[in-house]
Amino acid sequence: MADTIFALSSGAPPAAIAIVRISGPRADAALAELAGSLPPPRHAQLATLRRAGEVLDRAVVIRFPGPGSVTGEDLVELHLHGGRAIVAVVLEALAELDGFRPAVAGEFTRRAFDNGRVDLPEAEGLADLLSAETQSQRRAAQALAGGALSRQIEIWQQTLLGLSARLEASLDFSDEGEVGDDLPPRWIEEVAAFAAELDAYLARPSVERLRDGVRVVIAGPPNAGKSSLLNWLVGRQAAIVAAIAGTTRDLVEAPTSIAGTPFLLVDTAGLRESDDEVEAIGVGRALDSIAAADVVLWLGAAEDCPHPERAIIVQSKIDLGLGEPSPRAAIGVSAETGEGMSALIDLLISRARCLLPGNGEVALNERHRSELVRVRAQLQEVIGTADHLIAAESLRQARVALDAITGRSGVENMLDALFGRFCIGK
Repeated sequence: MADTIFALSSGAPPAAIAIVRISGPRADAALAELAGSLPPPRHAQLATLRRAGEVLDRAVVIRFPGPGSVTGEDLVELHLHGGRAIVAVVLEALAELDGFRPAVAGEFTRRAFDNGRVDLPEAEGLADLLSAETQSQRRAAQALAGGALSRQIEIWQQTLLGLSARLEASLDFSDEGEVGDDLPPRWIEEVAAFAAELDAYLARPSVERLRDGVRVVIAGPPNAGKSSLLNWLVGRQAAIVAAIAGTTRDLVEAPTSIAGTPFLLVDTAGLRESDDEVEAIGVGRALDSIAAADVVLWLGAAEDCPHPERAIIVQSKIDLGLGEPSPRAAIGVSAETGEGMSALIDLLISRARCLLPGNGEVALNERHRSELVRVRAQLQEVIGTADHLIAAESLRQARVALDAITGRSGVENMLDALFGRFCIGK
């Protein structure tokens, strides 16, 4: 029999309310021991919790019989007053019961997965949701946790099963001479169409891009206002600002969220020839960072910009009125007065929308992408062969790869790492 686990599943006390969750075969027994009776399933009831006659707390208690609970097991929630002493004594009382132990990180969700209440993408989405820091990350995580990818995988599985069934039928009748040596052209066209659909999914932005943010490198010659622009965009003094040219000698990275969109802003050393060894190293790092950027905010002459295809040409310090506006500048800004900043932010958000998943769009993580690449490779094997048996085996391998995405096969080695991302009590 599995252990019955328990943990504080709300925030750390003190708080207005603390929720202790209990899951396992003896969850109801724990509630009966502490409260003296069991409320009807899924009904909140006020109860006095006692241990050896001592009142521990007056709490709202709810029980959820398995397998219809979130974990698939009998589950109880104790909604306590959120003081540290109350939470501590209730957890002590549970630990004293036979067959009970504190849950480890992610164990409630792991039991939900083991009992078929969530599949692997939904669990991954929940982990992403718990760590989401921006609205874009939240929306993508909710789509995954809500089963959007799982539903798509089921559609693809049905497509593969249909293709396999028709192929198997042709194999069954092949001994009677009713099929030729070649695979039917219409059938191959359907496989190719399915492969093209997978290509479109694989071309989508990854969830890692959403997690890490759009990398925006601010670059240009020395004393162009790069550090001031970075500080304005992140809303704090992340980089040192001075009138002395060459103040910034290394990369300064500052993650931020702008209008709910994640960005990683990078300040760089001013680009110029230098005999100073340290500054020259900084210039080299700046050039490497520009090459790796998603977007470059270039605060210099347009013709000097490395990688102009990814650049937004920005004329800085427009409040000083230094010369005529550059005709090739996309925008003029002032970090001193804020002039032009709203338009610059609009440009950054517009670029980000091309690089990040859209609202409600499923973002594939590295694991999903790897398995879909396996599926795509198997479909290519089918397209490239005339052998019915090879095609049938390739379709079977494609189904196995899809099963790995949802956790139906071949994922034991990564489950501990996934559920370790959860907090205790989740």
